[in-house]
Amino acid sequence: MRNFVADFAYRELKRKLTDEHLLNYLFWECTTRCNLDCRHCGSDCSKNSLLKDMPKADFLKALDTIQDVPHNFMVVITGGEPLLRTDIEQCGMEIRKRGMRWSMVTNGYLYDEQRHVSLLNAGLGALTISLDGLEDTHNWMRKNDDSFEKVVRAIELAASSPRLNFDVVTCVNSRNYSELEKLRLFLTEKGVKAWRLFTIVPIGRARFHPELFLSNEQFEGLMDFISVSRQCGQMDVKFSCEGYVGSYETKVRDSRFFCRAGINIGSILADGSISACPNTDRSLVQGNIYNDNFYEVWQSRFEVFRDRSWTRTGQCSTCKDYKNCEGNGMHNWHGDMKNVLVCHKNKIM
Repeated sequence: MRNFVADFAYRELKRKLTDEHLLNYLFWECTTRCNLDCRHCGSDCSKNSLLKDMPKADFLKALDTIQDVPHNFMVVITGGEPLLRTDIEQCGMEIRKRGMRWSMVTNGYLYDEQRHVSLLNAGLGALTISLDGLEDTHNWMRKNDDSFEKVVRAIELAASSPRLNFDVVTCVNSRNYSELEKLRLFLTEKGVKAWRLFTIVPIGRARFHPELFLSNEQFEGLMDFISVSRQCGQMDVKFSCEGYVGSYETKVRDSRFFCRAGINIGSILADGSISACPNTDRSLVQGNIYNDNFYEVWQSRFEVFRDRSWTRTGQCSTCKDYKNCEGNGMHNWHGDMKNVLVCHKNKIM
Protein backbone atom coordinates (compact mmCIF):
# COMPACT_ATOMS: atom_id res chain seq x y z
CA MET A 1 0.00 0.00 0.00
CA ARG A 2 2.87 2.36 0.83
CA ASN A 3 4.43 1.79 -2.61
CA PHE A 4 1.03 2.21 -4.30
CA VAL A 5 0.53 5.60 -2.64
CA ALA A 6 4.10 6.69 -3.39
CA ASP A 7 3.79 5.69 -7.05
CA PHE A 8 0.51 7.58 -7.38
CA ALA A 9 1.96 10.70 -5.76
CA TYR A 10 5.00 10.59 -8.04
CA ARG A 11 2.84 10.22 -11.14
CA GLU A 12 0.90 13.29 -10.08
CA LEU A 13 4.17 15.19 -9.59
CA LYS A 14 5.33 14.18 -13.06
CA ARG A 15 2.06 15.40 -14.57
CA LYS A 16 2.46 18.76 -12.84
CA LEU A 17 6.07 19.16 -13.96
CA THR A 18 5.15 18.13 -17.50
CA ASP A 19 2.38 20.72 -17.65
CA GLU A 20 4.79 23.39 -16.43
CA HIS A 21 7.67 22.14 -18.67
CA LEU A 22 10.12 24.52 -16.99
CA LEU A 23 13.43 24.41 -18.86
CA ASN A 24 16.24 24.13 -16.34
CA TYR A 25 18.81 21.94 -18.11
CA LEU A 26 20.07 22.77 -21.59
CA PHE A 27 22.64 20.64 -23.42
CA TRP A 28 24.79 22.37 -26.00
CA GLU A 29 26.43 19.98 -28.45
CA CYS A 30 29.19 22.45 -29.25
CA THR A 31 31.05 20.03 -31.54
CA THR A 32 30.75 16.57 -33.02
CA ARG A 33 34.52 16.23 -33.22
CA CYS A 34 36.19 13.85 -30.80
CA ASN A 35 39.82 12.92 -30.12
CA LEU A 36 38.86 9.31 -29.28
CA ASP A 37 37.02 6.57 -31.14
CA CYS A 38 35.11 4.79 -28.38
CA ARG A 39 33.43 1.51 -29.25
CA HIS A 40 30.25 2.36 -27.32
CA CYS A 41 29.72 5.96 -28.47
CA GLY A 42 25.99 6.60 -28.73
CA SER A 43 26.59 9.82 -30.69
CA ASP A 44 28.91 8.19 -33.25
CA CYS A 45 31.31 11.15 -33.04
CA SER A 46 34.66 11.04 -34.83
CA LYS A 47 38.00 12.81 -35.23
CA ASN A 48 37.10 13.66 -38.80
CA SER A 49 33.59 15.01 -38.40
CA LEU A 50 32.58 17.05 -41.42
CA LEU A 51 30.12 19.12 -39.38
CA LYS A 52 31.62 22.43 -38.32
CA ASP A 53 31.56 23.46 -34.67
CA MET A 54 28.67 25.76 -33.84
CA PRO A 55 29.93 29.35 -33.54
CA LYS A 56 29.72 30.69 -30.03
CA ALA A 57 27.68 33.70 -31.14
CA ASP A 58 25.01 31.49 -32.68
CA PHE A 59 24.50 29.54 -29.48
CA LEU A 60 24.44 32.68 -27.34
CA LYS A 61 21.82 34.24 -29.62
CA ALA A 62 19.60 31.21 -29.05
CA LEU A 63 20.32 31.29 -25.32
CA ASP A 64 19.22 34.92 -25.17
CA THR A 65 15.70 33.97 -26.28
CA ILE A 66 15.06 32.23 -22.95
CA GLN A 67 12.73 34.23 -20.72
CA ASP A 68 12.31 34.04 -16.95
CA VAL A 69 15.40 31.90 -16.43
CA PRO A 70 14.90 29.73 -13.33
CA HIS A 71 17.46 30.00 -10.52
CA ASN A 72 18.64 26.43 -11.07
CA PHE A 73 19.14 26.74 -14.84
CA MET A 74 22.23 24.93 -16.13
CA VAL A 75 23.91 24.89 -19.53
CA VAL A 76 25.76 21.61 -20.11
CA ILE A 77 28.47 21.83 -22.75
CA THR A 78 28.93 18.50 -24.44
CA GLY A 79 30.04 17.00 -27.74
CA GLY A 80 31.94 15.20 -29.20
CA GLU A 81 34.73 16.38 -26.95
CA PRO A 82 34.22 20.02 -25.88
CA LEU A 83 37.88 20.56 -25.00
CA LEU A 84 38.83 20.30 -28.67
CA ARG A 85 37.46 23.82 -28.88
CA THR A 86 39.83 26.55 -27.77
CA ASP A 87 37.05 28.95 -26.79
CA ILE A 88 35.21 26.93 -24.13
CA GLU A 89 36.36 29.37 -21.44
CA GLN A 90 35.02 32.32 -23.43
CA CYS A 91 31.73 30.46 -23.93
CA GLY A 92 31.53 29.77 -20.20
CA MET A 93 32.18 33.38 -19.26
CA GLU A 94 29.45 34.56 -21.61
CA ILE A 95 27.02 32.12 -20.03
CA ARG A 96 27.96 33.37 -16.55
CA LYS A 97 27.48 36.99 -17.68
CA ARG A 98 23.85 36.06 -18.33
CA GLY A 99 23.42 34.90 -14.75
CA MET A 100 23.38 31.24 -15.76
CA ARG A 101 25.48 28.35 -14.52
CA TRP A 102 27.41 26.04 -16.82
CA SER A 103 28.97 22.61 -16.71
CA MET A 104 30.78 20.26 -19.06
CA VAL A 105 31.00 16.58 -20.00
CA THR A 106 34.47 15.39 -21.05
CA ASN A 107 36.48 12.26 -21.72
CA GLY A 108 39.29 13.89 -19.75
CA TYR A 109 42.03 13.34 -22.31
CA LEU A 110 42.86 17.05 -22.71
CA TYR A 111 42.02 18.04 -19.14
CA ASP A 112 45.36 19.09 -17.64
CA GLU A 113 46.22 21.45 -14.79
CA GLN A 114 46.39 24.54 -16.98
CA ARG A 115 42.97 23.84 -18.50
CA HIS A 116 41.55 23.00 -15.07
CA VAL A 117 42.52 26.43 -13.71
CA SER A 118 41.31 28.32 -16.78
CA LEU A 119 37.93 26.52 -16.73
CA LEU A 120 37.43 27.25 -13.04
CA ASN A 121 38.31 30.90 -13.64
CA ALA A 122 35.69 30.94 -16.40
CA GLY A 123 33.03 29.89 -13.89
CA LEU A 124 32.82 26.13 -14.49
CA GLY A 125 30.47 24.94 -11.77
CA ALA A 126 30.03 21.24 -12.52
CA LEU A 127 31.97 18.61 -14.39
CA THR A 128 31.33 15.04 -15.55
CA ILE A 129 34.24 12.81 -16.52
CA SER A 130 33.87 9.40 -18.19
CA LEU A 131 35.75 6.35 -16.93
CA ASP A 132 34.93 2.95 -18.39
CA GLY A 133 36.98 0.47 -16.43
CA LEU A 134 40.42 -0.24 -15.04
CA GLU A 135 43.40 0.57 -17.23
CA ASP A 136 43.34 -2.23 -19.83
CA THR A 137 39.55 -2.23 -20.12
CA HIS A 138 39.21 1.54 -20.35
CA ASN A 139 41.95 1.86 -22.97
CA TRP A 140 40.43 -0.96 -25.00
CA MET A 141 37.02 0.69 -24.96
CA ARG A 142 38.51 4.07 -25.91
CA LYS A 143 40.92 2.58 -28.48
CA ASN A 144 43.75 4.62 -26.98
CA ASP A 145 46.64 3.37 -24.84
CA ASP A 146 47.03 6.69 -22.99
CA SER A 147 43.38 7.33 -22.22
CA PHE A 148 43.33 5.82 -18.73
CA GLU A 149 46.37 7.78 -17.59
CA LYS A 150 44.87 11.00 -18.93
CA VAL A 151 41.42 10.50 -17.41
CA VAL A 152 42.87 9.62 -13.99
CA ARG A 153 44.82 12.88 -14.07
CA ALA A 154 41.59 14.72 -14.87
CA ILE A 155 39.74 12.95 -12.04
CA GLU A 156 42.46 13.86 -9.54
CA LEU A 157 42.36 17.51 -10.60
CA ALA A 158 38.57 17.69 -10.39
CA ALA A 159 38.50 15.97 -6.99
CA SER A 160 41.03 18.48 -5.66
CA SER A 161 38.58 21.40 -6.13
CA PRO A 162 35.92 21.34 -3.37
CA ARG A 163 33.73 23.99 -5.03
CA LEU A 164 33.39 21.95 -8.22
CA ASN A 165 30.28 19.79 -8.38
CA PHE A 166 31.93 16.77 -9.92
CA ASP A 167 30.99 13.20 -10.78
CA VAL A 168 32.37 10.25 -12.71
CA VAL A 169 30.17 8.30 -15.12
CA THR A 170 30.81 4.72 -16.13
CA CYS A 171 29.21 2.80 -18.96
CA VAL A 172 28.76 -0.67 -17.49
CA ASN A 173 29.19 -3.43 -20.06
CA SER A 174 30.13 -7.08 -20.25
CA ARG A 175 33.83 -6.20 -20.34
CA ASN A 176 34.02 -4.08 -17.17
CA TYR A 177 31.19 -5.72 -15.22
CA SER A 178 33.59 -7.84 -13.16
CA GLU A 179 35.65 -4.74 -12.24
CA LEU A 180 32.89 -2.74 -10.58
CA GLU A 181 33.97 -3.31 -6.98
CA LYS A 182 37.61 -2.53 -7.77
CA LEU A 183 36.49 0.59 -9.63
CA ARG A 184 34.44 1.72 -6.64
CA LEU A 185 37.45 1.34 -4.33
CA PHE A 186 39.71 3.06 -6.87
CA LEU A 187 37.41 6.08 -7.19
CA THR A 188 36.97 6.28 -3.43
CA GLU A 189 40.74 6.43 -3.01
CA LYS A 190 40.87 9.23 -5.59
CA GLY A 191 38.44 11.30 -3.53
CA VAL A 192 35.49 10.98 -5.91
CA LYS A 193 32.24 11.81 -4.12
CA ALA A 194 29.70 10.88 -6.82
CA TRP A 195 29.61 8.00 -9.29
CA ARG A 196 26.87 7.52 -11.89
CA LEU A 197 26.47 4.27 -13.78
CA PHE A 198 24.59 3.55 -16.99
CA THR A 199 24.42 0.77 -19.56
CA ILE A 200 24.75 0.49 -23.32
CA VAL A 201 21.76 1.21 -25.52
CA PRO A 202 22.05 0.03 -29.16
CA ILE A 203 22.39 3.43 -30.79
CA GLY A 204 25.34 5.09 -32.55
CA ARG A 205 28.45 2.91 -32.77
CA ALA A 206 27.23 0.85 -29.81
CA ARG A 207 24.71 -0.94 -32.00
CA PHE A 208 27.60 -2.67 -33.77
CA HIS A 209 28.91 -4.18 -30.51
CA PRO A 210 26.14 -6.37 -29.06
CA GLU A 211 28.82 -8.42 -27.28
CA LEU A 212 29.13 -5.50 -24.85
CA PHE A 213 25.49 -5.55 -23.76
CA LEU A 214 24.79 -6.85 -20.27
CA SER A 215 22.95 -10.14 -19.90
CA ASN A 216 19.78 -10.05 -17.79
CA GLU A 217 21.69 -11.70 -14.95
CA GLN A 218 24.46 -9.10 -15.16
CA PHE A 219 21.95 -6.25 -15.26
CA GLU A 220 20.29 -7.48 -12.09
CA GLY A 221 23.75 -7.89 -10.57
CA LEU A 222 24.43 -4.24 -11.43
CA MET A 223 21.26 -3.20 -9.62
CA ASP A 224 22.34 -5.19 -6.55
CA PHE A 225 25.83 -3.68 -6.71
CA ILE A 226 24.45 -0.13 -6.80
CA SER A 227 21.97 -0.87 -4.02
CA VAL A 228 24.68 -2.24 -1.72
CA SER A 229 27.14 0.53 -2.64
CA ARG A 230 24.59 3.20 -1.72
CA GLN A 231 24.35 1.72 1.75
CA CYS A 232 28.11 2.05 2.31
CA GLY A 233 27.93 5.84 2.45
CA GLN A 234 31.47 6.41 1.15
CA MET A 235 30.32 7.76 -2.20
CA ASP A 236 27.04 8.82 -3.83
CA VAL A 237 26.53 5.89 -6.21
CA LYS A 238 23.45 5.86 -8.43
CA PHE A 239 21.97 4.40 -11.59
CA SER A 240 21.39 6.96 -14.32
CA CYS A 241 17.97 8.13 -15.47
CA GLU A 242 18.11 5.85 -18.52
CA GLY A 243 15.21 3.58 -17.64
CA TYR A 244 12.58 2.26 -15.25
CA VAL A 245 13.85 -0.60 -13.08
CA GLY A 246 10.74 -1.88 -11.30
CA SER A 247 11.35 -3.12 -7.76
CA TYR A 248 14.81 -1.51 -7.69
CA GLU A 249 13.45 2.01 -8.24
CA THR A 250 13.91 3.28 -4.68
CA LYS A 251 17.13 1.33 -4.14
CA VAL A 252 19.38 2.60 -6.94
CA ARG A 253 18.42 6.28 -7.28
CA ASP A 254 17.48 9.23 -5.10
CA SER A 255 14.02 9.35 -6.64
CA ARG A 256 11.80 7.30 -8.92
CA PHE A 257 12.40 7.13 -12.65
CA PHE A 258 11.43 10.20 -14.63
CA CYS A 259 12.76 10.82 -18.12
CA ARG A 260 12.75 14.63 -18.23
CA ALA A 261 13.72 14.90 -21.90
CA GLY A 262 11.56 17.63 -23.44
CA ILE A 263 10.01 18.35 -20.05
CA ASN A 264 12.88 19.98 -18.14
CA ILE A 265 15.75 19.06 -20.47
CA GLY A 266 16.40 20.51 -23.89
CA SER A 267 19.33 20.55 -26.28
CA ILE A 268 20.82 22.56 -29.09
CA LEU A 269 22.76 20.30 -31.42
CA ALA A 270 25.82 21.23 -33.45
CA ASP A 271 23.80 21.79 -36.64
CA GLY A 272 21.34 24.05 -34.81
CA SER A 273 18.67 21.37 -34.28
CA ILE A 274 16.44 21.89 -31.25
CA SER A 275 15.75 18.68 -29.39
CA ALA A 276 15.55 17.17 -25.93
CA CYS A 277 18.27 14.80 -24.69
CA PRO A 278 21.06 14.80 -27.31
CA ASN A 279 20.80 11.01 -27.66
CA THR A 280 17.17 10.98 -28.77
CA ASP A 281 16.40 10.03 -32.36
CA ARG A 282 16.81 12.84 -34.90
CA SER A 283 13.24 12.31 -36.05
CA LEU A 284 12.21 13.89 -32.73
CA VAL A 285 13.93 17.21 -33.48
CA GLN A 286 11.50 20.09 -32.90
CA GLY A 287 13.06 22.92 -34.87
CA ASN A 288 16.33 24.67 -35.64
CA ILE A 289 17.82 27.83 -34.12
CA TYR A 290 18.73 29.10 -37.60
CA ASN A 291 15.05 29.17 -38.55
CA ASP A 292 13.16 29.32 -35.24
CA ASN A 293 13.13 31.17 -31.94
CA PHE A 294 14.55 28.60 -29.53
CA TYR A 295 12.39 29.49 -26.53
CA GLU A 296 9.19 29.71 -28.59
CA VAL A 297 9.90 26.19 -29.83
CA TRP A 298 10.45 25.02 -26.26
CA GLN A 299 7.16 26.50 -25.13
CA SER A 300 4.94 25.56 -28.05
CA ARG A 301 6.26 22.25 -29.41
CA PHE A 302 7.76 19.14 -27.78
CA GLU A 303 4.32 17.51 -27.56
CA VAL A 304 5.84 14.17 -28.54
CA PHE A 305 7.86 14.33 -25.29
CA ARG A 306 5.09 15.70 -23.07
CA ASP A 307 2.40 13.27 -24.16
CA ARG A 308 4.06 9.89 -24.42
CA SER A 309 0.93 7.84 -24.98
CA TRP A 310 2.28 7.05 -28.48
CA THR A 311 4.92 4.83 -26.80
CA ARG A 312 2.21 2.42 -25.63
CA THR A 313 3.00 0.07 -28.48
CA GLY A 314 4.93 -3.16 -28.94
CA GLN A 315 5.86 -4.74 -25.64
CA CYS A 316 4.82 -1.55 -23.82
CA SER A 317 1.19 -2.00 -24.94
CA THR A 318 0.45 -4.71 -22.37
CA CYS A 319 2.85 -3.71 -19.60
CA LYS A 320 1.20 -3.33 -16.19
CA ASP A 321 3.92 -0.86 -15.14
CA TYR A 322 3.46 1.44 -18.13
CA LYS A 323 1.84 4.17 -16.01
CA ASN A 324 5.05 4.43 -13.96
CA CYS A 325 7.47 3.93 -16.86
CA GLU A 326 5.74 5.62 -19.84
CA GLY A 327 7.89 3.91 -22.40
CA ASN A 328 11.26 4.08 -20.61
CA GLY A 329 13.90 6.71 -21.45
CA MET A 330 13.24 8.57 -24.69
CA HIS A 331 16.66 7.64 -26.07
CA ASN A 332 15.29 4.08 -26.16
CA TRP A 333 13.04 5.00 -29.11
CA HIS A 334 14.79 4.99 -32.45
CA GLY A 335 14.06 3.96 -36.00
CA ASP A 336 10.46 2.97 -36.72
CA MET A 337 9.36 3.76 -33.13
CA LYS A 338 7.26 0.58 -32.99
CA ASN A 339 8.99 -0.92 -29.98
CA VAL A 340 11.28 0.26 -27.19
CA LEU A 341 14.92 -0.69 -27.78
CA VAL A 342 15.57 -1.78 -24.21
CA CYS A 343 13.13 -2.60 -21.41
CA HIS A 344 15.13 -2.46 -18.19
CA LYS A 345 12.27 -3.84 -16.12
CA ASN A 346 12.15 -6.99 -18.24
CA LYS A 347 15.83 -7.56 -17.55
CA ILE A 348 15.09 -8.11 -13.87
CA MET A 349 11.87 -10.10 -14.25
